[in-house]
Amino acid sequence: MIVAQRKNIPDLLAIVQNHRKLLLLGCGTCVTVCLAGGQREVSIIASALRMAAKLKGLPLEVEEATIERQCDNVFLELAADTIKNHDAVLSLGCGAGVQALAERYTGKPVYAGLDTAFIGILEERGVWAEKCAACGVCVLHQYGGICPVTRCAKHMLNGPCSGSREDHCEVDPARPCAWQLIYQRLKEIGQLDELKKTKPPKNWRPSLAGGCRTIIREDHRV
Repeated sequence: MIVAQRKNIPDLLAIVQNHRKLLLLGCGTCVTVCLAGGQREVSIIASALRMAAKLKGLPLEVEEATIERQCDNVFLELAADTIKNHDAVLSLGCGAGVQALAERYTGKPVYAGLDTAFIGILEERGVWAEKCAACGVCVLHQYGGICPVTRCAKHMLNGPCSGSREDHCEVDPARPCAWQLIYQRLKEIGQLDELKKTKPPKNWRPSLAGGCRTIIREDHRV
């Protein structure tokens, strides 16, 4: 899932302080799961913004709403009337949701209330870890389902860097060495022969290095 974290209240107030009627719009998917932008967070941030505005003597009115997905026009349409009745929108969606709102409602200021961090998973309560860099060409099948592009600090594709200590990363000693994890995983599933194959240099053109990307499914187009 996409993992994001909240901006602090002083920063949010500085972003929206020139508006009078503000819609704080949450998203019910990824940012809800990572406790950054769901209905609960909308309520908490809205209350904090009202108090902060009052302390500064700002005439800021904050209304709350949450839709299922901000990155989907079908759900954005459901919020159309509410959005039109406000001076600006403070989105608690990921960066894609913010841009989807801005593209659909061109005459309306739309601001990001979150910092979008990475694609990751919940490792334990309150801890999310990056697992995917969305590089455009997935190589997980070659490495036992463990991504060296994301989880190795040096993005090594043909074995470890020899700098690890006690199975931990040279760059960040608190992090397990990705190649130790890859070795253990391939051994467990009987695929150690994968390590004998020399991997060619990675094709980075499908990644963000080539500019923003688009996926087109002709079989689903109308």
